[in-house]
Amino acid sequence: MTHDAPEQTAEYGESDSDLDDVARCEQLIGYTFRNKELLAEALTHASGANTRLRSNERLEFLGDSVLGFLVCHHLYDRCPDLLEGDMTKIKSIVVSGQTCGQWAEQLHLRSVLRVGKGMGRRGSVPASLMSDMFESIVGAIFLDGGLTAIESWLAPLISERVQDIRTSEEKQDYKSALQQWAQKHYGVPPTYFVLEERGPDHAKSFYIAAQLGNRQFTPAWGRTKKEAEQSAARAALTELAENSDLG
Repeated sequence: MTHDAPEQTAEYGESDSDLDDVARCEQLIGYTFRNKELLAEALTHASGANTRLRSNERLEFLGDSVLGFLVCHHLYDRCPDLLEGDMTKIKSIVVSGQTCGQWAEQLHLRSVLRVGKGMGRRGSVPASLMSDMFESIVGAIFLDGGLTAIESWLAPLISERVQDIRTSEEKQDYKSALQQWAQKHYGVPPTYFVLEERGPDHAKSFYIAAQLGNRQFTPAWGRTKKEAEQSAARAALTELAENSDLG
């Protein structure tokens, strides 16, 4: 079902024109568009557009890739101590729908999202729509100002999220958690095996797997044996959770 602008205004009691939402959004995100139509499109869900081609779906597609690229660039450039596997895990969290939705709420963008009557009022729309709109805005800024503009706009958000994730990871003691589970269910602690070593003596990396009884879990790399064992314990806990063995 499609709805024109007057129907949306009557439903929500918000602005008298599309330009009001655009101007408000520019204030919220701290970026002024040269092409206002790009931002207007980024704010419009398919349920509130005359046609799906006038919705934010195409911008969302673009924004998702732009965000992914910039997160990868940030991790490579700013986190030289991270291995490929660590960067992949962090990236998956940063570009997730949950994170994008949180950013949208952090910027108070719910008030400028345009949806049709069937989606309910702006305050009760699904969280996924907020995530989609955020990615659409990323795509719109990229098209409007280029890579420099979107990288500058996203940098503080990405940096803060990456730091939060790394701090949280450092506080986790996966080896202790796995040992407690193993003692409870097996009566013996887990063991760790070095499967491979790479690099010179002063900068070795270790590939280690955790094992419980005859069951060996997915191995993991680390810059030290301690770090690799923590990652291996985390991998084991993840497998146990996926197989519903944790309890």
